[in-house]
Amino acid sequence: MLKPIRWKTFLRDFLVIEAGLGLFGLAIAIMIRANLGTSAWAVLEVALAQKFHLTPGTMTVLMGFLVLSGALILRERIGWGTLANILSIGPWEDLSLSLIPSIKNNLPLQAGMLLLAILIMGLGSAIYIGVNAGAGPRDTLMLGIKRKTGWSLRAARGSIELTVVTLGWLLGGPAGIGTVVFALLIGTSVQWGFKLFKVEPHREVDSETEDG
Repeated sequence: MLKPIRWKTFLRDFLVIEAGLGLFGLAIAIMIRANLGTSAWAVLEVALAQKFHLTPGTMTVLMGFLVLSGALILRERIGWGTLANILSIGPWEDLSLSLIPSIKNNLPLQAGMLLLAILIMGLGSAIYIGVNAGAGPRDTLMLGIKRKTGWSLRAARGSIELTVVTLGWLLGGPAGIGTVVFALLIGTSVQWGFKLFKVEPHREVDSETEDG
């Protein structure tokens, strides 16, 4: 269930993955402060954070462990990077939220923040995925659902995110036009990050994508 750790490069890999996760947390915070709508998971996490009087970052950590539990039930393999993902993004997100002001009634600036967040998240994703230390909990769950149901990765990812954003919206989360823009552009942003940092996605994921 746990992928082996490459101890010889662990310190370097840890620093690199933290840089990527830090950018990821920063991107979530910028989207929240832009007030145009966030990614599907952030919609739900912000809604639950408000309900339970927690910080969005704390809820991100708790949600990560909840999602990981589902992935483990589906008997998916995880790596130390999976745990780093869960434990690191939330604190980076809260730190960024404490530094970035909330912007309203300034559409050009808000739109610019949203696009910047999507770009930063694509770069952050490419950096931490490139370490190849294990997928994040949400991607791990997606792979588990794909394997159990025989659905394509697109169908598995789409069903998860549609469920998440709908639930988050019903709970009062920050869904909006930015949520749609994010869904349309994040794939391109991540792909650009892969090319920039010369990242090759996991072969097992590639083969599953081709099969799907």
